[in-house]
Amino acid sequence: MEAEMKNILIVDDDSFLLDMYALKFIKSNFDVSTSLGSALALEKLRGGLSPDIILLDIMMPEMDGFELYEKIKEENLAPKAKTIFLSNRGQPSDVTRANALGAAGYIIKASCIPSEVIEKVVKIINDSNKQQ
Repeated sequence: MEAEMKNILIVDDDSFLLDMYALKFIKSNFDVSTSLGSALALEKLRGGLSPDIILLDIMMPEMDGFELYEKIKEENLAPKAKTIFLSNRGQPSDVTRANALGAAGYIIKASCIPSEVIEKVVKIINDSNKQQ
Protein backbone atom coordinates (compact mmCIF):
# COMPACT_ATOMS: atom_id res chain seq x y z
CA MET A 1 0.00 0.00 0.00
CA GLU A 2 1.19 3.54 -0.66
CA ALA A 3 2.91 5.43 2.11
CA GLU A 4 0.10 7.98 2.45
CA MET A 5 -2.53 7.31 5.06
CA LYS A 6 -5.97 6.48 3.69
CA ASN A 7 -9.09 7.94 5.26
CA ILE A 8 -11.84 5.38 5.72
CA LEU A 9 -15.44 5.84 6.83
CA ILE A 10 -16.93 2.67 8.31
CA VAL A 11 -20.72 2.55 8.43
CA ASP A 12 -22.47 -0.19 10.41
CA ASP A 13 -25.37 -0.40 12.84
CA ASP A 14 -23.51 -2.81 15.15
CA SER A 15 -21.37 -0.78 17.57
CA PHE A 16 -19.27 -3.82 18.55
CA LEU A 17 -18.30 -4.51 14.93
CA LEU A 18 -17.82 -0.80 14.26
CA ASP A 19 -15.36 -0.48 17.16
CA MET A 20 -13.56 -3.70 16.27
CA TYR A 21 -13.08 -2.76 12.60
CA ALA A 22 -12.09 0.80 13.55
CA LEU A 23 -9.36 -0.54 15.83
CA LYS A 24 -8.09 -2.99 13.19
CA PHE A 25 -7.96 -0.31 10.49
CA ILE A 26 -6.22 2.16 12.83
CA LYS A 27 -3.57 -0.49 13.55
CA SER A 28 -3.15 -0.86 9.76
CA ASN A 29 -2.35 2.85 9.43
CA PHE A 30 -5.77 4.08 8.28
CA ASP A 31 -7.32 7.34 9.46
CA VAL A 32 -10.72 6.07 10.63
CA SER A 33 -14.14 7.70 10.97
CA THR A 34 -17.13 5.64 12.04
CA SER A 35 -20.87 6.07 11.78
CA LEU A 36 -23.39 4.06 13.71
CA GLY A 37 -25.98 3.82 10.95
CA SER A 38 -26.80 5.56 7.67
CA ALA A 39 -28.26 8.82 9.02
CA LEU A 40 -25.09 9.66 10.92
CA ALA A 41 -22.95 8.78 7.90
CA LEU A 42 -24.98 11.13 5.70
CA GLU A 43 -24.70 13.87 8.30
CA LYS A 44 -20.90 13.51 8.44
CA LEU A 45 -20.54 13.47 4.65
CA ARG A 46 -22.84 16.46 4.24
CA GLY A 47 -20.73 18.18 6.88
CA GLY A 48 -17.65 17.88 4.69
CA LEU A 49 -16.11 14.53 5.64
CA SER A 50 -14.29 13.34 2.51
CA PRO A 51 -13.01 9.78 2.96
CA ASP A 52 -10.91 7.87 0.41
CA ILE A 53 -12.85 4.70 1.23
CA ILE A 54 -16.36 4.07 2.49
CA LEU A 55 -16.90 0.63 4.03
CA LEU A 56 -20.63 0.09 4.09
CA ASP A 57 -22.85 -2.48 5.76
CA ILE A 58 -26.05 -3.32 3.88
CA MET A 59 -28.49 -4.41 6.57
CA MET A 60 -29.23 -1.31 8.66
CA PRO A 61 -32.45 0.15 10.03
CA GLU A 62 -33.96 3.31 8.50
CA MET A 63 -31.84 3.24 5.33
CA ASP A 64 -29.93 0.20 4.10
CA GLY A 65 -26.42 0.43 2.64
CA PHE A 66 -27.67 0.41 -0.95
CA GLU A 67 -30.02 3.33 -0.30
CA LEU A 68 -27.25 5.21 1.52
CA TYR A 69 -24.83 4.66 -1.36
CA GLU A 70 -27.45 5.87 -3.87
CA LYS A 71 -27.99 8.99 -1.76
CA ILE A 72 -24.24 9.64 -1.48
CA LYS A 73 -23.94 9.44 -5.26
CA GLU A 74 -27.11 11.46 -5.87
CA GLU A 75 -25.85 14.30 -3.64
CA ASN A 76 -22.29 13.94 -4.96
CA LEU A 77 -20.91 13.47 -1.44
CA ALA A 78 -17.35 12.11 -1.27
CA PRO A 79 -17.00 11.89 -5.08
CA LYS A 80 -13.46 10.46 -4.90
CA ALA A 81 -14.31 7.76 -2.36
CA LYS A 82 -14.16 4.11 -3.29
CA THR A 83 -17.16 2.36 -1.75
CA ILE A 84 -16.85 -1.23 -0.58
CA PHE A 85 -19.82 -3.14 0.79
CA LEU A 86 -19.15 -5.27 3.87
CA SER A 87 -22.14 -7.46 4.59
CA ASN A 88 -23.29 -10.82 5.86
CA ARG A 89 -25.53 -11.00 2.82
CA GLY A 90 -23.81 -13.00 0.13
CA GLN A 91 -26.65 -13.43 -2.35
CA PRO A 92 -25.50 -12.99 -5.96
CA SER A 93 -28.28 -10.41 -6.43
CA ASP A 94 -26.72 -8.21 -3.71
CA VAL A 95 -23.25 -8.48 -5.25
CA THR A 96 -24.71 -7.69 -8.69
CA ARG A 97 -26.60 -4.68 -7.29
CA ALA A 98 -23.44 -3.37 -5.59
CA ASN A 99 -21.48 -3.70 -8.83
CA ALA A 100 -24.27 -2.06 -10.84
CA LEU A 101 -24.19 0.91 -8.45
CA GLY A 102 -20.47 1.28 -9.04
CA ALA A 103 -19.07 -0.16 -5.82
CA ALA A 104 -15.34 -0.87 -5.83
CA GLY A 105 -15.85 -4.17 -4.02
CA TYR A 106 -18.02 -6.51 -1.96
CA ILE A 107 -16.79 -8.41 1.09
CA ILE A 108 -18.87 -11.00 2.94
CA LYS A 109 -18.33 -10.56 6.70
CA ALA A 110 -19.03 -14.15 7.64
CA SER A 111 -16.34 -15.51 5.31
CA CYS A 112 -13.52 -13.23 6.57
CA ILE A 113 -11.74 -12.55 9.79
CA PRO A 114 -11.06 -8.80 10.37
CA SER A 115 -7.45 -8.97 9.17
CA GLU A 116 -8.68 -10.52 5.90
CA VAL A 117 -11.22 -7.70 5.54
CA ILE A 118 -8.35 -5.19 5.76
CA GLU A 119 -6.28 -7.18 3.25
CA LYS A 120 -9.22 -7.24 0.84
CA VAL A 121 -9.87 -3.51 1.25
CA VAL A 122 -6.20 -2.74 0.54
CA LYS A 123 -6.25 -5.06 -2.50
CA ILE A 124 -9.45 -3.49 -3.88
CA ILE A 125 -7.99 0.00 -3.47
CA ASN A 126 -4.67 -0.96 -5.07
CA ASP A 127 -6.43 -2.74 -7.96
CA SER A 128 -8.75 0.19 -8.61
CA ASN A 129 -5.81 2.63 -8.51
CA LYS A 130 -4.01 0.56 -11.18
CA GLN A 131 -7.05 0.78 -13.45
CA GLN A 132 -7.09 4.58 -13.41
